[in-house]
Amino acid sequence: MHIETKLPKVGTTIFSVMSQLALEHKAVNLGQGFPDFEPPEALRDAITRAMAEGRNQYAPGIGLAPLREQIALKTERMYGRRINADTDVTVTSGATEALFAAIAAVVRAGDEVIVFDPAYDSYEPAIDLQGAKAVHIPLTVPSFGIDWQRVRDAITPRTRMILINSPHNPSGAVLSADDLDTLAAIVRDTEIVVLSDEVYEHIVFDGAQHQSVLRHAELAERSIVVSSFGKTYHCTGWKLGYAVAPKALSAEFRKVHQYLTFCTFHPAQLAFAEFMASTPEHYLELPAFYQAKRDRFRALLKPSRLKLLDVPGGYFQLVDYSAIRDESDVAFCEWLVKEGGVAAIPLAPFYETAPDTRLVRLCFAKSDATMEAAAERLCKL
Repeated sequence: MHIETKLPKVGTTIFSVMSQLALEHKAVNLGQGFPDFEPPEALRDAITRAMAEGRNQYAPGIGLAPLREQIALKTERMYGRRINADTDVTVTSGATEALFAAIAAVVRAGDEVIVFDPAYDSYEPAIDLQGAKAVHIPLTVPSFGIDWQRVRDAITPRTRMILINSPHNPSGAVLSADDLDTLAAIVRDTEIVVLSDEVYEHIVFDGAQHQSVLRHAELAERSIVVSSFGKTYHCTGWKLGYAVAPKALSAEFRKVHQYLTFCTFHPAQLAFAEFMASTPEHYLELPAFYQAKRDRFRALLKPSRLKLLDVPGGYFQLVDYSAIRDESDVAFCEWLVKEGGVAAIPLAPFYETAPDTRLVRLCFAKSDATMEAAAERLCKL
């Protein structure tokens, strides 16, 4: 039987490939973006208690009411936008599910979706599966900013969605209030939906304020904003996220969500509802927590031959390795994990057409011991 693939460009993700190589070569894994430290103890206690109390069956499809209410409170507290917890918030099985459901709900065959390269690798497959086309616009290097004139030039009558990501993975670049104003002007008087990937929303540094689409009244009315509990609470394996959108967009989003995962891990929802109510300082203190890790990691790498790019947000450090080897980023990462004992992520898989740069991504959402072990090896290169 011949199976014709619907995703001919898709293989095993670069994250899985590099993590497997790290295991095989006993390398320090700074590739895949997950913390190697535990979630808060009170949060772990809450999920254990929820399971012990028998809350192990289906949750409501859109998410538990107490959790949606906490999300609405946080949205107003952080971004000044009052939303309806019943109609505007949907809890999902991770941010990746939310991104897929948003694209599937809005984008139709023949539509176009503007994405910015380097782009997270789940975006384009979700677009392809709708019979739509991803229109790739490269970000400017080394700042990884958006050239808004290129966006204006790329818009056609088929443009259905613009997908933004701030803080940006892999670069850590953040959008400004002026960026959002420009985007609003571009999509005004159109039927274009904005999908805003904000999973690193609480990891913005140097006193800057995260410019969520939810802060921008005009954009918020035509946007689906995706957030991640896993990134905020150091528990990526729990796979919990959520989407905030106005009522009409949420209704379409939920039609897909209910047949994609139907509902999300019940005990974790209870735990997050409890922990968000009792410990709001956790996400308020997250910028300082990760800024200390960023600064520590950069200090450890200072003696190396790696050139460190600025990191305005997120928990990844881009480094230029051109002083060490002159080869593609994929080849360098393979050499680094095998010969240098450190796993990194190349940028080429995030591009439709990768530029000839010498940049790789390192994750600093790690313990001091992990960062020190990795830096010791990197400084020997």
